[in-house]
Amino acid sequence: MSGVRTVLGDIRPEELGVCDAHDHLFISSPQLPGQELNDARAARAELEAFGAAGGTAVVQWTPYGMGRRAADLPALSRSTGVHVVCATGLHQAAHYAPELLKEVRGTLAEVFVSELTEGIGTSAVRAGLVKVAGGFHALDAHARWTMTAAAEAHHATGAPIAVHLEMGTGALDVLDLLCGELGVPPHRVILGHLNRSPDFTVQRQAAEAGCWLAFDGPSRAHHATDWRMPDAVRGLAEAGFGHRLLLGGDTVVAGARSVDGGPGMPYLLRRVRPRLEAAVGKEAVARILTENPGRALAVDWR
Repeated sequence: MSGVRTVLGDIRPEELGVCDAHDHLFISSPQLPGQELNDARAARAELEAFGAAGGTAVVQWTPYGMGRRAADLPALSRSTGVHVVCATGLHQAAHYAPELLKEVRGTLAEVFVSELTEGIGTSAVRAGLVKVAGGFHALDAHARWTMTAAAEAHHATGAPIAVHLEMGTGALDVLDLLCGELGVPPHRVILGHLNRSPDFTVQRQAAEAGCWLAFDGPSRAHHATDWRMPDAVRGLAEAGFGHRLLLGGDTVVAGARSVDGGPGMPYLLRRVRPRLEAAVGKEAVARILTENPGRALAVDWR
């Protein structure tokens, strides 16, 4: 039976409920010195705030080697009543020490498969998706290596592949590689940050290809996210692609959490949702927040 793989086990897609389809409870990187998300109490408070706003599920896109704290996620999910989906995968090379990348050089696909089917480390927490990343308007050798491993893991397990698009660029190159060369079905690919490059033509082409478009990272004015997102969502919905859209918050630094004075996870439901409802209607936004994530993440696991 098709199921969404959460940190507490597989659930039916309809059980996911109102979903923040791209966010982070924990993350660390050399690119974010002093801004890491590594406080379990703050993570619990953020999940509680999201739940109080009506949210019932969060998908953490933090991949391998970036401080996922997978062992802490089940307790957070139980205590807050919010479903949590965890990722495997690998980000851009800049987020890792060279030694770590060397360790997984010949076994990356096996690492992904193991974390999807057996568990992350000794935690027994299984990942529910693979997260990889492209570059700015290009795919370097590292991106091609990680995406090739992600495709192998998909073919072995059925897992969806979520892709960080650098500043929202490179979507069509990603699809050419993953779906064209590597044979991943488009409906198993989630393109993240596509809204950060507000090119409606590329957005529509990506939707026409059959993949998922994750519009995430609200309240970041330098990404032209808030003020362009309603137009993009309306345009895609009117073109018949509302069923391909996902919404997320993508909280990546401590100061962005609502419990630390930032917008955080609740902003998605507190401000973004009503703004989008004014553009496309409440029913359409409800489907984007509930039905679409369930379909995007549900897998006939192998």
